[in-house]
Amino acid sequence: MGKQSIKAVIPAAGLGTRFLPATKAMPKEMLPVVDKPAIQYVVEEAASAGIDDILVIIGRNKNMISNHFDSVPELEVKLTEKGDMQRLERVMKSSDLADIHYLRQGEPKGLGHAVLRAKTHVGDSSFVVMLGDDLIDDRDELITTMMAEHERTGATVVALMEVDPSQIHMYGAAAVEATDQDGIVRVTGLVEKPAQEDAPSNLAIIGRYVLPPAVFPILERTEPGKGGEIQLTDALQELAADSDGPGVVGVIFRGRRYDTGDRVDYIKAIVQLATDRDDLGADLRPWLKEFSAGL
Repeated sequence: MGKQSIKAVIPAAGLGTRFLPATKAMPKEMLPVVDKPAIQYVVEEAASAGIDDILVIIGRNKNMISNHFDSVPELEVKLTEKGDMQRLERVMKSSDLADIHYLRQGEPKGLGHAVLRAKTHVGDSSFVVMLGDDLIDDRDELITTMMAEHERTGATVVALMEVDPSQIHMYGAAAVEATDQDGIVRVTGLVEKPAQEDAPSNLAIIGRYVLPPAVFPILERTEPGKGGEIQLTDALQELAADSDGPGVVGVIFRGRRYDTGDRVDYIKAIVQLATDRDDLGADLRPWLKEFSAGL
């Protein structure tokens, strides 16, 4: 598997109920994070890793996503006429990031079902799955490390991150064994959204995966699990338990991650990213100090 051949799949068919009524007509992946929609950060991450073929799994009311990544000639002409080349460059960038395809999920049957819908597009090759509301800071490396580990071992690779044990019920949790590589563990078991007392560890699966095509036949026979949905975690558990296969490994991520699928974390992401920007941070940081002092 090389950078030139691997494809990325971005599931973006969820209903975004935690952000209602904002997401009644707008996909949650299109909510702005400073001045870009959340999903653009994910597409940019894929493009930076050398991935130029991206499939977005969409649902109803998701046409805004495809519209965003299309070119808008009339807007580009207006900006050119005004001489606003800086904004023109930003607008055009979103249309030139990658070759982006779209496929409807049909009905929201869970992440495993969304991944299964990508079968025809990715074919018999390994592929990357990147959740559209989970942002990795572009100053930190993750997906390229995961791709390299998959190429080296042939294993399924998941991204793991330590979370507060009280928050593990919001994630898939991994049981792991150490390897001789720092930051790389062998995953021996996975549990979807366990209670804190039942979690095998506080290592949570975050929204990055490198999957082999062998995941598809497993997903095809996976019965709906928690929430009546086909869980990708169940398929990963089967791959981890296969003693004849390459198994599942985890890359432990210790960098900056922004969860825009949660309202509080979404607000934190905007503040963190804005304060780090050269064009906004100088004005924003003093105001934040003044504001927080008055709380």
